[in-house]
Amino acid sequence: MNILITAAGSYGDIAPYTGLGARLRAAGHEVTLATHDGFAPVVRAAGLEFRSLPADPRAAQPADPDTRGTPTTRRALMRRATAFIEQLGTGMADAASPGTELLLLSTTTAPLGWHLAEALDIPSAGAYLQPTTPTRDFAPVVGGGRSLGGWGNRAAGRLSLRVVDRLHTAAARALRARLGLPPATPHTIRRRVEAANWPILHGFSELLVPRPADWRPGLDITGYWWPHLAPDAQLPPVLEDFLTSGPPPVSIGFGSMTTDDAEHLTTLAIRALRRAGLRGILLSGNAALTTPDSPSDDILTLPTPVPHALLFPRVAAAVHHCGAGTSAAALRAGIPSVPVPFTADQPFWAARLASLGAATAALPFPTLTKLPLDDAVTRLATALTEATTTPSLRAHAQSAAHHLTTEDGPTTALNLLPHPTP
Repeated sequence: MNILITAAGSYGDIAPYTGLGARLRAAGHEVTLATHDGFAPVVRAAGLEFRSLPADPRAAQPADPDTRGTPTTRRALMRRATAFIEQLGTGMADAASPGTELLLLSTTTAPLGWHLAEALDIPSAGAYLQPTTPTRDFAPVVGGGRSLGGWGNRAAGRLSLRVVDRLHTAAARALRARLGLPPATPHTIRRRVEAANWPILHGFSELLVPRPADWRPGLDITGYWWPHLAPDAQLPPVLEDFLTSGPPPVSIGFGSMTTDDAEHLTTLAIRALRRAGLRGILLSGNAALTTPDSPSDDILTLPTPVPHALLFPRVAAAVHHCGAGTSAAALRAGIPSVPVPFTADQPFWAARLASLGAATAALPFPTLTKLPLDDAVTRLATALTEATTTPSLRAHAQSAAHHLTTEDGPTTALNLLPHPTP
């Protein structure tokens, strides 16, 4: 079967599909992953065909200083999302080749991919990294992670989807016109696919998100789709040397999250590590964490990404933004997390890690960075000490890691795939 996976966003939004795609390819399917140009090497390294989608969020930041960095307010997030969706819509019409037989659509691309599947008259399914279907069990994942009670959670979930539909109005109108489809609102199309019990495969573990009892048929949780990792992949020599030169350090990194004051964030991280008496690895990432002002043996800054699957098992704990992929990687490695969520679904995953007993209480980035520097250092240093000295945190993380070894998300997803009608 000729399968097209579409995914958009940052590395954490793309990488799991390389693992899923590699498993589908091993089963004999032809697999193409359509995403942003910057991820072409990652896609091809997994043995998948690459196809380009526009609107790479890693592109240059807007000129307006009020819109730079990772948006941490709802209004800024909606404004950035609208612009992103409109750009993405321009490329969805070109994503599929004439021989495509099945579309697998990420959380981000599904509201546009539905129109493409309709135009091509081929089956499609969701391949989601976050739960988006309304449920009594929890509030929308972009709602901050706080439960509103059963009725409130479900109502907020429905409202969240309506907001998503509104964000897609202009892009959907333009895409349907280009595809030669009759006019239809995003809300109408969503109701149509829901009524058909459109299948959605969720690439995370029921350990973190047990399947809600009020979900309709066709919504399945498969287990994680780990990013493809080459069998001969190794850590850089400078990192290997640092890891073996002393006790396990703490990893600090915020992935694709950006900040308008990298120097302040670096100072905060280094001072907190030293106050807690810990060695540290600073994963520079989009936050642009820098090297210490003076050379030292206790801090190593890595300017280029390294696979979490290789690094995390070697560290004592990880301070991170709680993206879905990074949260999963910390659990897989059996290490405690210190969550510093920025925005979107990150508070949700932070709360889930804490509920497992595998993380300290969250230190929300907007709150932490608005504190006076010494107060922020104290807060982070206290969390670092808790994460590295509390036996129950490590025990719960290791128990979660053991559970994850029993799951095979890609194979479960493979067995649940819809097939074209003969």
